[in-house]
Amino acid sequence: MRIPVLLSVYWFFLMGALGIFFPYYSLYLSETLGLNAARTGIVMGVMPLVGMFTQPAWGQLADRTGSRTTVLAILSLGTAAGFVALTFTDSFLGIVAGTAIMAVFMVSTVPMFVAVSMALLGENASRRFGYYRVWGTVGYLAAVSLFPLLLERLRSDGTAGLEIMLPVTAALYGVVGLLSLVLPRDRAVTVKAARGDWRILLRHKPFVRFLIFLFGVYLVQQGPMALFPLFVRELGGSAEMLSRMWIIMILLEIPLIPLAGWALSRIGARGLLAVGVFSGGVRWLATGLATDLNMIYAAQILHGITVTGIIIGAPLYVELVVPQRLRSTGQALVSTVGISFGGILSNMGTGWLMDAFDARTPAIVGGVAAIALTLALPWLVPKTEPVEATETDHLPPTDTAAMP
Repeated sequence: MRIPVLLSVYWFFLMGALGIFFPYYSLYLSETLGLNAARTGIVMGVMPLVGMFTQPAWGQLADRTGSRTTVLAILSLGTAAGFVALTFTDSFLGIVAGTAIMAVFMVSTVPMFVAVSMALLGENASRRFGYYRVWGTVGYLAAVSLFPLLLERLRSDGTAGLEIMLPVTAALYGVVGLLSLVLPRDRAVTVKAARGDWRILLRHKPFVRFLIFLFGVYLVQQGPMALFPLFVRELGGSAEMLSRMWIIMILLEIPLIPLAGWALSRIGARGLLAVGVFSGGVRWLATGLATDLNMIYAAQILHGITVTGIIIGAPLYVELVVPQRLRSTGQALVSTVGISFGGILSNMGTGWLMDAFDARTPAIVGGVAAIALTLALPWLVPKTEPVEATETDHLPPTDTAAMP
């Protein structure tokens, strides 16, 4: 199977699994298991907490050994096993422990596959990446659209409820794990880093400032997104309505993500990030201030712009400044500082705000803060130039004002 086809299929199934997990796991915790918003926030916060410690370790293991595809297979199959294990517990402590074990593997799958994808795409990977990553969005859309139909059928038969999401997600991750075993292992994927090479990234001030900015972005946006199903439920929305909202949120991603490479050449990685963060701010502010579900529907169209700007823009920024031999570590640090560290505080803070005030408060606070971060971006995220680094290049990237 050719590399473009393999990458597209892999992204389809990987994001398809996440298309079941993210919209419905917090709903499963609150409705099926009966957890309140604060406890749901704690469970959701366990994942980034675990990822904060495990992601850099997995990234270093992949870079030091050069066995990136093997590590990817371990992560995917370990995630599948974790979801299977979660089907055997329904207590709060059991769910916390099971989610933590599953997170050891799950939270590192996407950043690891981003690094592998960039390596397999070779020259101009940053501009070609979106063409294959978009199939992940298609997979996510397929899962969000089809899972409620499966759920409705099983509920009508009286055979299962939301708990069915656990084995279904496990099955999809199992497919992803098997695909990992057939990914090519050429020189770009197997290049090795020397011991202590990771320190280059921490000495590179533009990269460190970029990580601080991402922390702020996820701090104000991760929680409202993770607990969005609870927000919709509190306003009277159903699981089917939530599914339709996710469809609206995802549809715009499909034409935008393939254009990320084109946008990179026009406005640069910083420009992509600015558009994404600002769109996210407007989206959450409008969602929090909306007076009915129709207005909330309309606001979710901005999700596609947010994803393209942040979820695609951040890895592309890393690809510009991080040497090839440290790709896995660089992508892992982005996920660790942003999704994990920022997500811990954001998920728990969002749960507390919902219990202490109401479901709208986190969205309003997050929206205002995201807009403020956009205004501060020119000072927080430095301009950088692409680094043509090889496995023998041990120097950090050089600052320049040549590229936005």
